Amino acid sequence: MKRISHWIDGKVVPGNSGRTGPVYNPALGEQSAEVDLASAEEIDFAVASAKKAFSSWRAVGLSRRAEILFRMRELLDANRKEVAALVSSEHGKVLSDAEGEVARGLENLEFACGVPHLLKGAYSEQVSRGVDVHSVMQPLGVVAGITPFNFPAMVPLWMMANAIACGNAFLLKPSEKDPSASMLIAELWKRAGLPDGVFSVVHGDKVAVDRILEHPDIAAVSFVGSTPIARHIYETGTHYGKRVQALGGAKNHMVVLPDADVGLAADAAVSAGYGSAGERCMAIAVIVAVGAIADPLVAAIEERVSKLKVGPGDDPSSEMGPLVTREHLQKVSSYLDAEALGGAQVVVDGRRHTPPGSGFFIGPSLVDHVRPGSRVYDDEIFGPVLSVLRVGTYAEAVELVNSNPYANGVAIFTRDGGAARQFGVDAEVGMIGVNVPIPVPVSYYSFGGWRASLFGDTHMYGPDGIRFYTRSKVVTSRWPDPATSSIDLGFPQHR
Repeated sequence: MKRISHWIDGKVVPGNSGRTGPVYNPALGEQSAEVDLASAEEIDFAVASAKKAFSSWRAVGLSRRAEILFRMRELLDANRKEVAALVSSEHGKVLSDAEGEVARGLENLEFACGVPHLLKGAYSEQVSRGVDVHSVMQPLGVVAGITPFNFPAMVPLWMMANAIACGNAFLLKPSEKDPSASMLIAELWKRAGLPDGVFSVVHGDKVAVDRILEHPDIAAVSFVGSTPIARHIYETGTHYGKRVQALGGAKNHMVVLPDADVGLAADAAVSAGYGSAGERCMAIAVIVAVGAIADPLVAAIEERVSKLKVGPGDDPSSEMGPLVTREHLQKVSSYLDAEALGGAQVVVDGRRHTPPGSGFFIGPSLVDHVRPGSRVYDDEIFGPVLSVLRVGTYAEAVELVNSNPYANGVAIFTRDGGAARQFGVDAEVGMIGVNVPIPVPVSYYSFGGWRASLFGDTHMYGPDGIRFYTRSKVVTSRWPDPATSSIDLGFPQHR
């Protein structure tokens, strides 16, 4: 059986902890590989390699760093189908979705290629007589990324591109459920000319995560995952003196006003609710239907759902693949039970529409007349279960959005420009889409939510990513004539 090991100091390093974890092909429901799970000592070994590499990498000129980043961008682009195939085979998402994931990751590399401009400081001449001031942005050291199963290529690229461009050494702990894409990315970094040790991959579970959070030579940690774990990562990492950005869960709402185009809104709801089998932190989980549009909208969504093709990710005709594990399938299925519904009506039950075989499949599900307080509404399901909640007014819709503990993304569908603009002001959410169901920012903006969807002070990638992976330093300089020197115990002034 295929064995997936670590990448340390520029090469594959077999694990020696004696512990491994299973990797599945979700479409078949069968184990396809085993992945080494690192011990605390193996984390220490990887960090030592990264620390050594950092001392020389931080001194590499910005133009040389940009050259390596450009090469990496070209290599990843040339190998995007291979990376996508690995993602699809271990995560389950269809190939077109996996290729889209790689494309969004490429955008982050492209942004990082501008590092000579992104790290420009400021300079002020003659702030006082003979005194100049300038600022610089310097790397932190060894930084780590702990990434989720749902985007095994894109989310690591969110982190590593800016971290490496800024002069840090980056240690990746990917999800043990789908680890192969990270190993191919490591090989591409080496081919691009990145010095050994600047990028490392260490597979593992809680043992590895705990050591990353405690390790004194890791300066910062980036995380994407569920809210309970994000809170733990943030509280533990900051306790040990680290800079931490931890992105948590989501329950993204899509508000549909009475004037919206029903067909457009239904297409968007189906695309954003069931793409990647709902395993996206920016998936639409709740449709908030305002007023009389509810009945025609539910009917239009139901019609579209009935035509979706569920099947293996490598089948070109498949539009939605399986869930990542059998345990997650059982969890998602449970939200269609009466206890979780709280009186809501199941319009489409995806448990009845699955392909034959032992894969981890559930079809797209639609639940109407959902109410706050039910598990199907309150919980982050992270699967293809789309809820419809009916309200009478715009104000009720805004209140619903703003009272939810999660605040990652939200969308509004309307033909009223004034209402859309006001929603941008009223919605207390990190990312807002106007007639755009999944408002993931482009790479030169930054990604992140509010409330229980983000722990830390900065969003991820883009300008915030550069700030997170650097620290600023201000230098005040003066070159006086020794003949004019004198003692002055007063507080320094600039006038």
